[in-house]
Amino acid sequence: MKIIEQSVKLEWITPDALKIIEAAGRICYKSENNITDNSASNFVNKIIHSGHEAVIEHASASFRIITDRGITHEIVRHRIASFCQESTRYCNYANDKFDNEISVIEPPEMNTQSKQIWFDACNHAEKNYFSLLNSGVSPQIARSVLPTCLKSEIIMTCNFREWRHFLKLRLAKGAHPQIVIIAQMIKDILINYYPEIFSDI
Repeated sequence: MKIIEQSVKLEWITPDALKIIEAAGRICYKSENNITDNSASNFVNKIIHSGHEAVIEHASASFRIITDRGITHEIVRHRIASFCQESTRYCNYANDKFDNEISVIEPPEMNTQSKQIWFDACNHAEKNYFSLLNSGVSPQIARSVLPTCLKSEIIMTCNFREWRHFLKLRLAKGAHPQIVIIAQMIKDILINYYPEIFSDI
């Protein structure tokens, strides 16, 4: 059994998003004649502050998120997004490409005693999973004994408006501590590319 860290990687982001958003948004006002080499940033700032966020839907970003199955269940609740997720039906963790072991994400906020209980439970689940596979059960059935903290990779694609919504919800005070970490990593990347759109969150 391998314990790994959560991570986020930007896979793709709309290039020149500010110019695309400005070109689309100025259609609303028929003010295309006001487009200059330097007008996009100011236009997008005004759009964000006016609440006319539909315009920023013309740009998007895709992230590869590595987290546990429980957190991916929260992530896929965001309806205005596209997802591709590692499948426990088709992935057989007894294969060499998975190093013949399961990978898990350690939950936060545990003391030494609770960590040991968690570790023992995951280890037991892994043994039972392999025992089921060895008895001839298919991976899609054997997966029923795998823990919620099983590592999962998911690609999530959203337009910028939905990323703003995701970040507002998942950075809020009551959000799960593991999804807050994921959301903060996403926010940091998005701000690096387009502070005009994401720095106010």
